[in-house]
Order: sequence, then C-alpha cells, then structure tokens
Amino acid sequence: MKPTNGLLLEHLARYYFAIPYAKGRVLDIACGAGYGSHMIAKNGKHGKQIVKEVVGVDVDKTTIRYAQKTYGHPHVTFRREDATDPNLPKKLGQFDTILSFETLEHLEDEAQFMKNLYMMLKPGGTLVLSTPFGKGRGKPCGVPFHVHQLTEQEFCELFSGYSQVEIYYQRGVTFEREKRDATYPLGIAVCEK
Repeated sequence: MKPTNGLLLEHLARYYFAIPYAKGRVLDIACGAGYGSHMIAKNGKHGKQIVKEVVGVDVDKTTIRYAQKTYGHPHVTFRREDATDPNLPKKLGQFDTILSFETLEHLEDEAQFMKNLYMMLKPGGTLVLSTPFGKGRGKPCGVPFHVHQLTEQEFCELFSGYSQVEIYYQRGVTFEREKRDATYPLGIAVCEK
C-alpha cells in the first residue's frame, strides 16, 4: 500500500500505540503481512522494558510466507496457526504481551479466541486489542469479510476477567480516552491480567 493510504496509516498507528506496552515475549496474533511484528521487535527497548521475542501468528499460509520473506528480524518468528484453535495455548505457551488488531470481527468463535488470549497471557501481562464498532453481535455490518462488528458495550464486556482495563478510541491516527462525539469507528482495549 502507498504511504498515503489512510487504512495503512491507521494500522501503523495501532502498532506505534502498542510499543510502550510491549515487553518480554510478545504475541502478535493475526499479524497479517508481518510489518507490525517487525515494528515491535525493532522498537523493542523503551525504558526498562525489553522485547525479547515476537511471535507473529496468522491463519493464512501465503501471508505467513510473505511475512517471513519481507519482515524477518532476529527476534521475530512467524507461524501459521488458527486463533480459535483450542490447542493454541499449548502450542504457543504464555506471553508477557499479546497484541491483536482487527481480529475479533473476522471470527465466528469469538469466545474461544478470547479464552485462548486469556490462557496465553501471563499473570501481570498486557493485552492490547482493537476492533471496529458496529451494530452488534450477530447483526450484518456491510463488510463482506466481517462476521459482525461489536457495539462499544459488547466490546467492553469482553474484558471482565482482567484486573485492569483502559478503553481508547481511535479516529484516524489519533487515540483518545474520552469520546467527544459518536464518530469513533474503532475501540482499543489495554488490559492487564
């Protein structure tokens, strides 16, 4: 994509937003082309926090091959896995940080995905997860690749098992804690287990 593509800029902004939270062993689930995993590894030292390893996971074999060829880094491993596989926590182990951007809306089994994330996150670890807001669970959203788009309330309810949750709203490349109006199409949660 061209650097003037707004969608690309929004995706890059989410990874830049996540950099201060990334530490230790990091999972980038539904990593896509791999540029975000590479960004996290490359910017892996901020203050006392150090990223030691990034595991980028995506379900698409072709995408993982592209990521391996294009965004390789000594601290990054790309793997083809299904985010809703009940055995995923056994396959991947636990992580200090988990990132998942624009994944929920693509999944039929959202409950298994959220269970997997919780099981893979170490106690005291941080989950950073985003999704576009829409009409709600089970309702059509007009995007052919999305199962549905959660309402803001449905999104917030996903994190009841976490000890600390902060919700941010993204519009373009900016993130805000407080909504000024109703035109924030995307939510991002920062959760501590």
